[in-house]
Amino acid sequence: MADVISTIHNMRLMDELASKDTFIHRLHPLIKLVTTLVYLTGLISMGRYEVMGLIPFILYPVLIFSLADLPMAPILKRILLVEPLIIGIGILNPIFDNYTLMFGGITISRGWITFVSIFIKCGLTVTASILLVATTGMDKLAAAMRMLRIPKIFVLQLLLTYRYISVLIEEVSRMLRAYFLRAPGQKGIEMKAWGTFAGQLLLRTLDRAQRVYEAMSLRGFNGDFNVGRIEKAVGKDYIYLTLWCIFFIIARLYNIPMIIGSLFTGVI
Repeated sequence: MADVISTIHNMRLMDELASKDTFIHRLHPLIKLVTTLVYLTGLISMGRYEVMGLIPFILYPVLIFSLADLPMAPILKRILLVEPLIIGIGILNPIFDNYTLMFGGITISRGWITFVSIFIKCGLTVTASILLVATTGMDKLAAAMRMLRIPKIFVLQLLLTYRYISVLIEEVSRMLRAYFLRAPGQKGIEMKAWGTFAGQLLLRTLDRAQRVYEAMSLRGFNGDFNVGRIEKAVGKDYIYLTLWCIFFIIARLYNIPMIIGSLFTGVI
């Protein structure tokens, strides 16, 4: 039960973080969305054997953490939740790509390099996406997506899923509370009750969804979600976007750590 309550709190925490008043939070949501898309494009397009070249891309989330005054612990917990999936995606690379090469005097399989590259890329991708939501808010992010002419149905589906997933979790919480009140001292749900529990959850979800839709219709819902008025982008927004885009392009075209290392080696 405590886990369910904690999950609800963690989901609402993202909205609380998005309500902060910092330089990053005050930026135009479309600018932040486009900046994140450019960042992800440059990051994902890096070669599969590239590791050192990915280091400059770590600067972006680090600065966002600092400028937006975001707590590290809750966001890192969300990142760690997807790490097993990332490991599962890349762990077979050393088996299929077993060509060996010398790295710092050590013989290493090329598959391990691709695994590390995938791990860093996926970790930074998830981090950038979470930071975008934590500094923008889902409502403003949906408005920015509509400005990019993304189909309304996809934006609405994403927005409603994000907003009402907590309602589903609350239904699960009520059912778990009722179950354990009828079975005190029992650890978990018995296997023979799984089918009944899932069926009841489906029925309760359909009933709750119908009531939510009726409430939205009574308030004038016509298929388009009103996220309020978004101010136009100003000079600081375009400067922010331009500077980051220049940095991402340089980091994509040139291996900055290798260049810096060569300069220091040359001096020494």
